[in-house]
Amino acid sequence: VQLQASGGGLVQAGGSLRLSCAASRNVHTIYTMGWYRQAPGKQRELVALISKIGSTNYTDSVKGRFTISRDNAKNMVTVHLQMNNLKYEDTAVYYCYAERRAGWIRDYWGQGTLVTVSS
Repeated sequence: VQLQASGGGLVQAGGSLRLSCAASRNVHTIYTMGWYRQAPGKQRELVALISKIGSTNYTDSVKGRFTISRDNAKNMVTVHLQMNNLKYEDTAVYYCYAERRAGWIRDYWGQGTLVTVSS
């Protein structure tokens, strides 16, 4: 599985950004995809996940502001994170995540994309 993330950048507080992550290779074995983030000096934390069947999970701090969605194609799976009403504390490097299941479970990570929210 290869993950290619895009969409980070600089935005003012209250603004919006959309992150995308495209997964290729063996996509039929991908179950959960989503996003984690890591702010300076902090541990990486879950932001949002979406399963193969569309079940979603959000960390409390982004509920009502962020929406995760997923497009399942034959050779590519794309996950989007629409981030609205961004806050300074959302500033972090966002990492795309994929869980692959093929009789075993393995985690994959994208390269990270920086989201900076100015106050």
